[in-house]
Amino acid sequence: MVTASTKTIVISGYYGFRNSGDEAVLKSILTALEEEGRAIGMQINPVVLSIDPEWTTRTYGVRAVHRMKLGEVRNAIKNSSGLISGGGSLLQDVTGSKTIPYYLGVIKLAQWMRKPTFVYAQGIGPVNRKLFHGVIASVFRRCKYISVRDVESAELLRSMGIQDDSIQVVPDPVMGLSLPEGQDDPKSGPTRGLPIIGVSVRYWNPKRTELNELAEGLRLLSLRVPVHIRFLPFHFPGDDEASRYVMNRIGNVQDNGSRISIAKEVEHPQDMLREVSRSSLLIGMRLHSLIYAASQNVPMLGVSYDPKIDHFLGRIGLLPIGTSEDLDPHALVEEGERLLLEGEAWRLNHATQIADLKAESRIPARRIVEYLRSKG
Repeated sequence: MVTASTKTIVISGYYGFRNSGDEAVLKSILTALEEEGRAIGMQINPVVLSIDPEWTTRTYGVRAVHRMKLGEVRNAIKNSSGLISGGGSLLQDVTGSKTIPYYLGVIKLAQWMRKPTFVYAQGIGPVNRKLFHGVIASVFRRCKYISVRDVESAELLRSMGIQDDSIQVVPDPVMGLSLPEGQDDPKSGPTRGLPIIGVSVRYWNPKRTELNELAEGLRLLSLRVPVHIRFLPFHFPGDDEASRYVMNRIGNVQDNGSRISIAKEVEHPQDMLREVSRSSLLIGMRLHSLIYAASQNVPMLGVSYDPKIDHFLGRIGLLPIGTSEDLDPHALVEEGERLLLEGEAWRLNHATQIADLKAESRIPARRIVEYLRSKG
């Protein structure tokens, strides 16, 4: 039964594509909205815009409609109390010129219907086509709440003419993602005894420079310390292919007492979070592999292919171990061995920063449900 304390909110993002990072964003937003709503006696009924509504509904137990069917999107927004756009890197034109018009179009549609719109912890940019700047500014000025996941995104919005006091910088929503109760025992991992090095890679540099150097670093590290190198593909099939490329470059490690394996595709982001939680060290290119590691207090080494990697690492006082253009295998070996030996010290040194990010990641959900309550 729908009551005055029940609000329907439409959520727009890169959902249903089974990218573990983006699915983790969705799960984090859903959880935060449910919990913040419950805290003030409000039931939040989400409707997700997804490329695969049936899969999204089956995975998260929420209603979903097809993101490319305008009639379904329009009806969902019409019957809602508002629209959330985010999180993730939705407003960027690196992956194509149609991305920004799509996500802005969904927000604009809600605004035409006089529904409140909210920007949830987005990473803005790069926006190389200047013609998009004015359009983004025009749409964002009509949003009731704007939050971005890093200072650089806020600065880009300010350069477009958005007032500074209307932008809140918050952590990525995934910092608030947790494992289901009773399923967070690292000792139940795929290998007992050997320290696990979780590895998240993707194709980026056409010359595969960083993948070749990473493979050499992991090979050398396995000679010095017996380890289980566990590849964690976040996006299929690309990350799976990149992982197997690196595995082949590493070669046989069994003679050194080490082991190498690759995780299968998972449907639920918390399954991948569990994989990361079992690691003694995470070496990652994917942003959300690093965020997963931070949320589970796992020491990490980030390989930067995009400024968003540097931005996140900076928030917990870290620098990348290398980039997609320049990764020193010997530096990776030295830092990797050090973190395997000094993992507890790393956790103690970064505990306060990580705890703060977890708490702050819930701010957008709180602000949105408080707004909805204020409107009755």
